[in-house]
Amino acid sequence: MRPTRGGDDRTSGASGGRDFHVRLWATAERLVGLRRSLAGWAAGTGLPEERQEDVVLAAYEAMANSAEHAYPPGEGGPVEVTARCGVGELTVTVADEGRWKPPDPRESLRGRGRPLIGVLADASATVHRADGTTVTMSWRLGPA
Repeated sequence: MRPTRGGDDRTSGASGGRDFHVRLWATAERLVGLRRSLAGWAAGTGLPEERQEDVVLAAYEAMANSAEHAYPPGEGGPVEVTARCGVGELTVTVADEGRWKPPDPRESLRGRGRPLIGVLADASATVHRADGTTVTMSWRLGPA
């Protein structure tokens, strides 16, 4: 399924379901709605509220990075968010089809999204490919 610039957003996995999947054209306006949808899904996982907030904030940082950095300014592009609540672990994957933009070392007021993801998630990994970037974040379920 390929999103179009003004096309329909595709969503599966309502609140309380085991999986969540959305693929849409990444714009700031659409990401706000996507963040709300993911928060609703996370609320149905049984995670403590603080951990739900960690999941949503980390995922939103990855989504915002895709929208802002993967595509030329003002153009946007596709972003796909998949979340799964499995046995002992919740995993969120954010993937785009844009180009990797290395952080500017001279920029001191930006570039905190990836370190924030690293603090919020129990584990995270970023994979850069010629056809996009994928960020995978995971959280342990149950007692720490």
